[in-house]
Amino acid sequence: MSNNLAFRARHLRIVLLGVAALLVAALPMGVAASIAYTDSQRETIVELIEQLEERHYAKLVYDDNLSSLHLDNYIDSLDGGKMFFTQADLADFERYRTVMDEDLHAGNLQAGFAIFNRFQQRLQDRLEGVVDTLEERVAAMDFALEEEYELDGEDRAWASSEEELDDRWRRHLKNQVLSLRLSEKEADDIVPTLEKRYRNQLKRIEQYNAQDVFQVYANALTELYDPHTNYLSPRRSENFNINMSLSLEGIGAVLQMEDEYTKVARLVAAGPADKQGDLQPSDRIVGVAQGEDGSFEDVIGWRLDEVVELIRGPKDSTVRLQVIPAKAPATDARKEITIVRNQVKLEEQSAQKHVLEVPEGDQTVKIGVIDIPAFYIDFEAMRRGDEDYKSTTRDVRKLLTELEDEGVEGIVIDLRHNGGGSLQEANELTGLFIEYGPTVQIRHSSRRVWRDGKRVRGPYYDGPLVVLINRLSASASEIFAGAIQDYQRGIIVGDRSFGKGTVQTMVPLTEGQLKLTESKFYRISGDSTQHRGVVPDVMFPSLFDPEEIGESALDHALNWDQINPVKHRRYGDIAAVVPELTRQFRERSVSNPDFVYLEEQVHLAEEARTVKALPLNEKARIAMREMQESKALAIENRRRAARGEELLTSLEDEFVEDDEDAEPEPDADADESEQPDVLLTEAGNILVDALLLRQQQFAQHSESGADEH
Repeated sequence: MSNNLAFRARHLRIVLLGVAALLVAALPMGVAASIAYTDSQRETIVELIEQLEERHYAKLVYDDNLSSLHLDNYIDSLDGGKMFFTQADLADFERYRTVMDEDLHAGNLQAGFAIFNRFQQRLQDRLEGVVDTLEERVAAMDFALEEEYELDGEDRAWASSEEELDDRWRRHLKNQVLSLRLSEKEADDIVPTLEKRYRNQLKRIEQYNAQDVFQVYANALTELYDPHTNYLSPRRSENFNINMSLSLEGIGAVLQMEDEYTKVARLVAAGPADKQGDLQPSDRIVGVAQGEDGSFEDVIGWRLDEVVELIRGPKDSTVRLQVIPAKAPATDARKEITIVRNQVKLEEQSAQKHVLEVPEGDQTVKIGVIDIPAFYIDFEAMRRGDEDYKSTTRDVRKLLTELEDEGVEGIVIDLRHNGGGSLQEANELTGLFIEYGPTVQIRHSSRRVWRDGKRVRGPYYDGPLVVLINRLSASASEIFAGAIQDYQRGIIVGDRSFGKGTVQTMVPLTEGQLKLTESKFYRISGDSTQHRGVVPDVMFPSLFDPEEIGESALDHALNWDQINPVKHRRYGDIAAVVPELTRQFRERSVSNPDFVYLEEQVHLAEEARTVKALPLNEKARIAMREMQESKALAIENRRRAARGEELLTSLEDEFVEDDEDAEPEPDADADESEQPDVLLTEAGNILVDALLLRQQQFAQHSESGADEH
């Protein structure tokens, strides 16, 4: 069937099946259906599928195979922990496996709404049962029994009976009670805390509407194309957007939902949370309190928009967060973080410079450091013709000149935590370090390729260059780092970057919008930055879990691939010196207590991630926590011993010391108090190593030339 005929057939099916679809959506499926879809949603789903099939980069057709995957993904979106549906439910849903594609092409949303209504009923029945019997359940719990709670619901099979689900919930509740006991919650407060938590969830069930159902059902399909393609409902696109930003009069964090927890996806550069320093990506927020003395509101199981509203607030007000740290092996670990709300100002996200002094024998080498938190440009000021409009490239150009005037012998560009921004600025910034040439290739879903870069020969900084990246360096950061690496213009050091190499566009629909991946970025080498990211020339220990953070951690992420390379100049032979630079780095790092500390912290976090189940025996759980704390204390004390510092008797001593150090003396020099971190210092060391290698090569070349003469 031709595309035009297929298009007409779809719309014909809509006309024929429209009325029938609405009637079927309201039919019971074991329980009375409570939510039905609308005419505008029928039109919207047809438009959405047409846009996906015609414009998405992956070129996937919504057929029987994708219908099958859609069903599985939708069920997982509703009950990923396998706590509500049984095998009987799943068997009943099988009727939809290979017909959802035909139904949705015709605007028939019956399957999605029927499954959701079944889920809503199961959820309501379960939570009502928990609330009604909670006090007796908690009183009957025996924490001396040897049993476990499985952490990852994906590892479970679907329950074969209601009795099996009952046992899962018994263990689930027991784990929650034990976590509260071990987090020092008063015994008399445990039942009221859990009762309030579940009553709040019951209240939210009553608030579900057709937009909620449609959004979950639609996104269970869009996510199969790639994780950055999302349907946004008209009223909740801001609240439900997975990249929820609190940068405006909030804490400056990007949040997302994971199971029943609100998880920190990333921090906004120069935002309040970033400056405060304690909140980290992958931390889970379990409580929110207002002011210095306000009581904590338990937010486990809350909707994302509700947690956002609780965290947001007026400038200069205080919010306190209770979080489960990302590195914690169990949910009983709690950390309290106090943040003063504020707005992220453009000037605070601007590129900043300082000089790093690296000892080398009897001398000190001055290295310029330029920290770029984001790729920004004031488009409005530029369009007005303002001469001093702000942009990353304009600011960095000025800082480069100032650093050269200060006599630095090389530059480190720090792109850690830089999540991207303006593609134009990534290209312009690359132009400060090359004479001319392409910097990026953009391949459209039509398979047409555009190239962008520095089109006119011009002056550029030609001194030694190192670019420092980490797992949170993404998008525009990866374009810049990849171009510098391909041109062999500088040395890339740090951790493998995020791996987001796709471009999205917003498509208006009858109801809401579709954020759709339409293009991919490619380096001038022909390699995509997608999924794989930029691999540094010299690798540092990864401080982030690659299974939790990065494109490769996302389900259905587009693959890494290649297109034709672009002919380009190479400014050096970085590959020739990388083995020696790596050797010197490793030799130096094994005796650097701060680097050893980082590596041991990484190993400890990896060990914690291997825990698949938690003991529900209280003594075993306490022993597990004490073992983890003992290992962390030993790591800290090994660093202290190597640095000649006083050893700690517990990790709490460290927190006391941190509090004492938090307030500097009034006459202390602020610049002197800011010490470079170990990764930045090591980036400077590698640049100095490269300088010395170049000098040695030049000397050898000169001697060889003199002999020949």
